[in-house]
Amino acid sequence: MSELNVPNFGELLSPYIEKVPPAAIPNFLALLERGAAQRYRDWADQLPTFSKGLLACSASEDKIADIIESLFLIDDELTAEVQAPLPEARDTYYNVFKNLSLADQLGIQADAELQGAEAWRVMISDDIPDEINRGLKQCMVLEEESSAYLYSILDDVRQLG
Repeated sequence: MSELNVPNFGELLSPYIEKVPPAAIPNFLALLERGAAQRYRDWADQLPTFSKGLLACSASEDKIADIIESLFLIDDELTAEVQAPLPEARDTYYNVFKNLSLADQLGIQADAELQGAEAWRVMISDDIPDEINRGLKQCMVLEEESSAYLYSILDDVRQLG
């Protein structure tokens, strides 16, 4: 088994993140979480043995997006600016998984979840309200739980071929 080449998703997506006003970056990341939720639903369809766990991960991604969108409210103008680079960012994210086995896709996603947890962690600050910090910490936990689940099934998925 060769070692996976896992990209730094922050660097990979930075050209798109940079197009978003700084105040709306959490909202952009929330939309990317919704894209990841769809990936989990697709994997659940492809791996029925693991569908319950993968759908739970999908729900976690949507929950993260819900938390962030409730904590970082933006107006309609900012919403349009957040959505403009989203299709290309999602395509870039999805292209990472092209032509990979399901096990390798899940391995990359497991690492991506840890990168996501780190992204939320670095936003935590004494300079923002406690409610936001609590929400960011909840997002970290959800990311870490999804990562742990993916790592727990990787060997079994590899055995499926």
